[in-house]
Amino acid sequence: MLILNKWCAFFNPEQFQGWGRKRRYFEGWYYKLVNADETRALAVIPGIAMDETEKKQAFIQVLDGRKHTSQYFRFDAEQFRPQARKFQFSIAGNHFSADTIHLELPALSGELHFSGMVPWPKPWYSPGIMGPYAFVPFMECYHGIVSMDHSIGGNLLLDGEDIDFTGGRGYTEKDWGRSFPSAYVWMQSNHFSRPGVSLKVSVAKIPWIRKAFVGFIAGLWLDGRLIRFTTYNKSILRKSSVSAEMVELIIENPSYRLVIRAYREKATELASPIHGFMEGRIEESMTSTIDVELLDRKRKMIIFKDTGRNAGLEVAGNIQEIIL
Repeated sequence: MLILNKWCAFFNPEQFQGWGRKRRYFEGWYYKLVNADETRALAVIPGIAMDETEKKQAFIQVLDGRKHTSQYFRFDAEQFRPQARKFQFSIAGNHFSADTIHLELPALSGELHFSGMVPWPKPWYSPGIMGPYAFVPFMECYHGIVSMDHSIGGNLLLDGEDIDFTGGRGYTEKDWGRSFPSAYVWMQSNHFSRPGVSLKVSVAKIPWIRKAFVGFIAGLWLDGRLIRFTTYNKSILRKSSVSAEMVELIIENPSYRLVIRAYREKATELASPIHGFMEGRIEESMTSTIDVELLDRKRKMIIFKDTGRNAGLEVAGNIQEIIL
């Protein structure tokens, strides 16, 4: 049964991947929630963490992107209950799946439903956003996209305030492995001047046997199709620059050039995994903006130029390791 659970999960990255794991392991999902008038932005991050001594904990973090506050709720590991061969799990009275979250936290409660999901493609030979790297068993951190963009329905009660998320936009992803990279940039927005556009970009230092390389993954959901720029699909990272004010990236694949300028705003501290346990600290903004430009290299013309709002942005670690 364990082997079957692991095999099914491998080809469905959104599902729980940690079957049989007892030490030096974490797994967490990231639900981004922005209401219709864009006055409230939350991130709900449930997960499980295990250290070297097999000490375990479940957790749910809540980031309030407008108030710049975060809360960390700890649970006994036994209260984390994943479902086999489907994306569904619970932590105490809190329930999570691809299209629903139900929360019963001291400061946050209610239920939201998601529709119009935009998943990252996952053919058998490239299961999810990791592509062929998903088959490598010793990666430090794996990544998955549940939905690049979707509509939200429902309400949440946050610190006594009833927030209607109906008509809002959401985004869901996840990470699992031992630790976050020693240096990385991550950004995401699905709020542009017209609906149906979503961007996700990450650049990180990737340990590889006895060496390391700068890996990257970018996806632009545009006009009903996903344009991908990844380490494994003949894309090239031409520029990676970080200052106190801005992150600038230029990535090319054989058909397109993607130019990114993300403007850093006030960030909020979150817990992050180190060797499985949630002892690290990172900072994330949910109020950044991202200028995006997509150039068709063959026609030598800009086919998309816009600014993403309500952008999530993290700049973490020894950032000089990923500067190009």
